[in-house]
Amino acid sequence: MIADTGVPRPSRAPFARALGALLDGAFAAIRLARAPRPIHSRGVVFEGRIRWIPGAAPAGVSWIDDAPPHGVPVVARLSRSIGLPAPLPDVVGLALRVTHDGRPVDIELASTGWSIPARFTLMPHRRAERARFGTLLPYRGPRSAVLLGARTRSGRPRATDPRRLSLATATTPDDGVEWTLTLGHASALGAWHPFAVAELTVSPDQDDAGLRFDAVRRPLPGTRAYAWVRAARQPSYERVQAEGATLRMP
Repeated sequence: MIADTGVPRPSRAPFARALGALLDGAFAAIRLARAPRPIHSRGVVFEGRIRWIPGAAPAGVSWIDDAPPHGVPVVARLSRSIGLPAPLPDVVGLALRVTHDGRPVDIELASTGWSIPARFTLMPHRRAERARFGTLLPYRGPRSAVLLGARTRSGRPRATDPRRLSLATATTPDDGVEWTLTLGHASALGAWHPFAVAELTVSPDQDDAGLRFDAVRRPLPGTRAYAWVRAARQPSYERVQAEGATLRMP
């Protein structure tokens, strides 16, 4: 049976279904006060490019292993989860959108730990450039579970709240890249392997209406979501993401 969103309804994972129902109820309550985004309500939009690292260790996932020669354009959104004002620590979210064969691909990262088991735990941070970002929930690759991660390589984002952009001092170097991150992949219990570099700069267009991300409905090519992942996260996603919205593309 296929849901209206195109996400198959899981036929197993009862614990994950219960968690999904709990999260759905929580998001519904929070949305009453913080529509249309219960969490990550304000974010800064970035544009840039992802360039692959030559000779990187393979992941067994086509999008990672089949490196395009000139990289790919990317649009990204950086936000604080609860929306606590800086300098209070908050879970930081970084969502990326690229295209593959003309279709959108979403990568959703949050500030997590880097080692095991911390990579499966959300970690609040005061500054985004000091965070380690991970997918938290694994992709189902052809051979095994795959996690994506990102960490700052150079620079820093000017702000995480668009209201503070006018107050922030631009730090863009001569090459026009404001914030550079190294992207890596890992198995659930394995070491991280860098495979690409994301070069981001604050976009002049801060309209994020078309930047609602969903890594299950717009998956990484060569992967799919585990049934328990769909069960745990999709009910709340379906509730807060409007159908038919025009997607902003890179």
